[in-house]
Amino acid sequence: MARKIYQFKVTLQGIRPPIWRRIQVYDDMTFYEFHHVLQTVMGWYNAHLHSFNVNGREITDAETLAESWNDGEDEQKARLNQYVRREKQKFLYEYDFGDSWEHEILLEKILPPEPGARYPRCLKGTRACPPEDCGGVWGYEELLQSLADEDDPEREEYLTWLGGEFDPEAFDLAEVNARLAR
Repeated sequence: MARKIYQFKVTLQGIRPPIWRRIQVYDDMTFYEFHHVLQTVMGWYNAHLHSFNVNGREITDAETLAESWNDGEDEQKARLNQYVRREKQKFLYEYDFGDSWEHEILLEKILPPEPGARYPRCLKGTRACPPEDCGGVWGYEELLQSLADEDDPEREEYLTWLGGEFDPEAFDLAEVNARLAR
């Protein structure tokens, strides 16, 4: 059977204006490989646990499965096209169980591969990913408020922690695709 291309829209939940990415990947990619694509396009650093929830089925790493009360699938064996088969199908990806970054993933289109195109690739996106370990949606909102207020006593502490300025509107498509190519 010929490989297909899945075009997904990945949206980080709970943040306005939204942070999202539009990506294309091969349909036979494992969820483990897909996790690494998501880490790259969103700007995360793969420093925390994660899981997928597809139609009520947990798909994650073997260690997390062994510690879970739920039945699930090993992400290194489960392939996208085994669980995601139709356009407009949605599922969830959670990264960092402490900060609980939930991403809605929508299969927008199923396409044939374009001759000469490299996959995976990112087509579009908006806004910077929140920094790792900033405390989830609420912590991120607090961080942004503090950075926007020159008189906030915690502003300098945040800037030191971040290693300098942080632009929440920044998104560099070329850089994301360069990282995917590596």
